[in-house]
Amino acid sequence: MRQSRHGHGPKGGLNRGQNFQEAKGNMARLLKYMARYKVHLILVAVFILVNAYAMVQGNLFLQTLIDQHILPLTQVENPDFSRMLGAILRMAGLYLIGVVASFAYNRVMVVVSQGTQKQIRDELFSHMQRLPLRYFDTHTHGDLMSRYTNDIDTLRQLLSQSIPQLLSSGVSLLFVFIAMLTVSLPLTGLVVAMVFVMTKVVGRVGGSSARHGQKVVKVFCYEEQAKEKFNALNQELCAATTQANRLANSLMPLMMNLGNIQYVLIAIVGGLLAIGGVGGLTLGGIASFLQLSRSFSGPIGQVSQQINSVIMALAGAGRIFQLMDEAPEEDSGSVTLVNACYSQDGTLRECEERTNLWAWKQPHDDGSVTYHKLEGDVRFDQVDFAYVEDKPVLYDISLFAKPGQKVAFVGATGAGKTTITNLINRFYDLSQGRILYDGINITRMKKADLRRSLGMVLQDTNLFTGTVMENIRYGRLDATDGEVYAAAKLAGAHGFIKRLPQGYDTLIDGDGSGLSQGQRQLISIARAAVADPPVMILDEATSSIDTRTESIVQRGMDSLMTGRTTFVIAHRLSTVRNSDVIMVLELGRIIERGSH
Repeated sequence: MRQSRHGHGPKGGLNRGQNFQEAKGNMARLLKYMARYKVHLILVAVFILVNAYAMVQGNLFLQTLIDQHILPLTQVENPDFSRMLGAILRMAGLYLIGVVASFAYNRVMVVVSQGTQKQIRDELFSHMQRLPLRYFDTHTHGDLMSRYTNDIDTLRQLLSQSIPQLLSSGVSLLFVFIAMLTVSLPLTGLVVAMVFVMTKVVGRVGGSSARHGQKVVKVFCYEEQAKEKFNALNQELCAATTQANRLANSLMPLMMNLGNIQYVLIAIVGGLLAIGGVGGLTLGGIASFLQLSRSFSGPIGQVSQQINSVIMALAGAGRIFQLMDEAPEEDSGSVTLVNACYSQDGTLRECEERTNLWAWKQPHDDGSVTYHKLEGDVRFDQVDFAYVEDKPVLYDISLFAKPGQKVAFVGATGAGKTTITNLINRFYDLSQGRILYDGINITRMKKADLRRSLGMVLQDTNLFTGTVMENIRYGRLDATDGEVYAAAKLAGAHGFIKRLPQGYDTLIDGDGSGLSQGQRQLISIARAAVADPPVMILDEATSSIDTRTESIVQRGMDSLMTGRTTFVIAHRLSTVRNSDVIMVLELGRIIERGSH
């Protein structure tokens, strides 16, 4: 068992052992995405400043209200409340501005956070399309999907809630601190001392919460042992998570109680200072300072409440950026597939329009270009291959398939049948040997062009939500309706499609519900037929259907294979009786060759 370098391991986030520099780097990358919304962020900053100013002025207004309006009015027989009412109305207007500013910056941050998430998802998905197949073999689907869902959702909380809250709290603290200094220096010193205590509490409890962050361990070839240990590990995970949440959730109550203690101390010390005439502190000043102290400890509590969210978001950001930093699939090929036509002298040349005649365009070191007709001649020359170094799965594979020939591979599961077809597609590179396609080493071909010349029909059908016509046309997006009909007829799918409620315009969902397994497979065959590739790979295309349906699908596949070089993978000899040659594989070696 080994620890995954791409799971919630030591490099997953601050609460999983990530050092400060890594967290700083992740935050910097997030801020770069947010920087694309400069105007929005400037508006957010302005609204936060306005909101903080309104809050502080509201607290300071208590001193003015008590000292300049309420107390003077108690000393006259016929008090005039008009001045006090005007002051209250002005203050109410300022409060209203603060409320509007708070609402505005939260709304703007929704735009920023959702837009940033979209950019990250788009970039993540685009990058994932360029990753080699080997990456997906070594990462579970759940691990990948969690980056799009859980990890990006934690970023949403960070961007839409935590960062604005931290900014707002920071500005509020600054404004309130300045206001407290103008009211009373001694009481400000008392507040600073209490803040020091609060900071220590937050650091200790928050640190304890971080240490209880769980690690996810990925196992390879360790299934049975993992099953035996699952219950114990689950209990440990439950205990660690419970303790982490208990400590994290205790922060806010602790901060509130410390704030209450601070409130009482300020009232006592402030009263003593006012009685002693120290610092010119008035009754209104004490009332105002008490409100300011609340406004000062409040943001500290809000910051502490966001600690856990920030930690989780940075962990998620680390996993997202780790996927983005994975090296994309390399493609050093220079041979491309082009539309071709014959010149008057009988030589091939490249054509702009689609001719249904394809050629390999080969550039040479001297600057010249030659064209070789795409025919479908495939040859393996002493090929060795290993998914994992020093653990080979194919040994000395040599075979050939001339244009139009049908080559079948049979053998037990794990014998290496599918691996051979994966190598033809260059989903993996060889350990030793070479594969020639029309006499050209496939390592010299552009991967996209190589794969465009190959058609595949797999055991698992892959349909998407759309009409039957759209699902078949997916094999070649520029195919006409007539070409789609012809492909369906070739595959033997035209009959059942016409019996559907809307025929070719019948809407089917992604899992093909409403269609039988055989019908779904016939649509897949029609999709391959409309692409009209010279080489076909049929990988267990009939293994999941019954014998009667198999005969229908088999007729469609026989039509599809006509005139094409075809590689057929099957467990049962009955499905490959029409093959020109059958190769029996065992433990990565070809042990028999012959006819049915």
